[in-house]
Amino acid sequence: MEVTHEAIQEWMVSGGFSLDTKEQVRQAIDIVDLVGNYVQLRRQGRGYVGLCPWHDDTRPSLQVNPERQSWKCWVCDLGGDIFSFIMKIEGVEFREALEMLAERAGIPLERRRAAQTGPPTTPEAKARDRQTLLRAMAWAEAQYHGCLEHRPEAEPARQYLKQRGITPQSIERFHLGFAPDQSSWIRRQAESGKVPEAVLEAIGLLVPRADGTHYERFRGRLLFSIRDTQGRPVGFGGRVLPEVDCATPAAKYVNSPETLLFTKSNCLYGLDVAKDAIRRAKDRVALVMEGYTDVIMAHQHGFDSAVAVLGTALGPRHIQVLRRMADRVVLVLDGDEAGQRRATEVLELFVAQDVDLHILTLPESTDPCDFLEEHGTDGFRDLLNREAIDAVEHAFRTATRGIDLADDVHGASQALDRMVALLAKAPRPAGAKRFREEKILSRLAARFGVPETDIRARLAQLRRGKRRPVYTSPAEPAPAGAAVGLQQLYRRAPGQCELVELLIAFSELLDQAREVFSAEQITEAPLAQIYETICRLADEGTTPDFDRLMLEFDQADMKNLLVELDQSPRIEGITDPVPLLKELIENYKRTKSDKQHPSQLAALKDEGLDESQKQQLLRSVMEELRARHGISDPTDG
Repeated sequence: MEVTHEAIQEWMVSGGFSLDTKEQVRQAIDIVDLVGNYVQLRRQGRGYVGLCPWHDDTRPSLQVNPERQSWKCWVCDLGGDIFSFIMKIEGVEFREALEMLAERAGIPLERRRAAQTGPPTTPEAKARDRQTLLRAMAWAEAQYHGCLEHRPEAEPARQYLKQRGITPQSIERFHLGFAPDQSSWIRRQAESGKVPEAVLEAIGLLVPRADGTHYERFRGRLLFSIRDTQGRPVGFGGRVLPEVDCATPAAKYVNSPETLLFTKSNCLYGLDVAKDAIRRAKDRVALVMEGYTDVIMAHQHGFDSAVAVLGTALGPRHIQVLRRMADRVVLVLDGDEAGQRRATEVLELFVAQDVDLHILTLPESTDPCDFLEEHGTDGFRDLLNREAIDAVEHAFRTATRGIDLADDVHGASQALDRMVALLAKAPRPAGAKRFREEKILSRLAARFGVPETDIRARLAQLRRGKRRPVYTSPAEPAPAGAAVGLQQLYRRAPGQCELVELLIAFSELLDQAREVFSAEQITEAPLAQIYETICRLADEGTTPDFDRLMLEFDQADMKNLLVELDQSPRIEGITDPVPLLKELIENYKRTKSDKQHPSQLAALKDEGLDESQKQQLLRSVMEELRARHGISDPTDG
């Protein structure tokens, strides 16, 4: 059987999953239940509404349509189906969204492979295949975890965990493991598991030497499994144990290198365990700590929203992940000078991304794990409630440390300027956030003894001086090159939009429409894609309705456009669509005729035409004009 280029492209976009598989998952998941896990919904008419998680929503803007199994926020111009909702809220591609939803529904996924493609067979091909690497990581995690629990050489690791107060339940929950201090332990396991060395290298377990041999990255280390938000292992953090005489001494902690699966700036340790707790909590607070054992100990004491960075500074991607789930982030820092420096480093980032940040600095020379062991759950909760200060207060204390605000005019002026410069990095506030900024400015004016109008003027000056915004919220205009929305399409090609809207709602009109409109005549690319798909489905004997079209497109922007077209108020309430189609056809013909007339009239002046050709051309123009204005042909007599 010949496989077309289009078939291969469609297979690649959908991750190799058939339309039947996508339809099975779509039918198994109710969109109200799905969205309701992330957003509190309430019934409104025939649908549901909730506060949109992607902009500062004070009145419910997110609409969920249970009949169409679709969702839409008209403020953000985001919408789609169950797949695009998971893509947006979890920050994943279509294939991962499909896998997550299939797992939720208990549906096994079967891939449909194009005839000329198949599973990777060579070690090199396997090392480039994401699914192969995910399976290899899951296998490796199981090997290391089994070693920690049962092998005699892992006794020092078990004793270390016991001394740190980490329970067997946490060892299971966080999939802890141990890599023996042996030169080829994981390779020997891989031989029986038939995992090629190229794959072990691709997931970061083996490190190549210059002579072509390998050594094992994590030998002699306690391993902390780093998982993605779907709970799949993608990397490891390894701690060397004092009791193990490691043959390859290195840093105290070593993380997996950057791989196809693992990017440090995208991952937070424990987020796969913490994300549901963060979303379910009334206050939706995430605790961000610095160490693996800090997170585990926090969970043991009931602080299930704790996560940790992976030996790197908290970055923009981490904050984007957190702000999708949490309303507030509490940065829990060790009580040393380095902890204070880290607070200052990330402060501007949080302000620029407009996240409600609080900072908790532990007592000197204490980390969260030690504090929890010594003071317990109540002691840590009391410290959180008493000492976690908001980012602005922390910035004020940092900026004014060692400055006498009453007498040191120069120092106070510099401190105030630093504070205003920090506020200027945030996007211009709207809604409830404007009130928050008002309170902050009032606070600064009172503390520094400066007129509030002066502070406002300086803030406005700094904001005007910025060449581009540090952060663009979803409610602001999309950047150049972003997907085109329906409003833009309507301004450029209203007739084409109306035609596609009409065909989505009334697919029975397609035959009449195709007599006049070809796909080439639809000049707007997204609309042309939809029109071509409608025609192809009809030719295959499939009804090209809204539900089927949503399955045909995996891209989030196309799903959003389909929802907008489906919910267009111009179509709502139409019972007889035929006159509207006729009007569209007439408008199209009239526009086409208007474009032809100048060239036809110019042709009448062409000296190369004989008299009979000119007469024929003139009659053609007159007939078109009469038909347009409803004038009948003249009769003799």
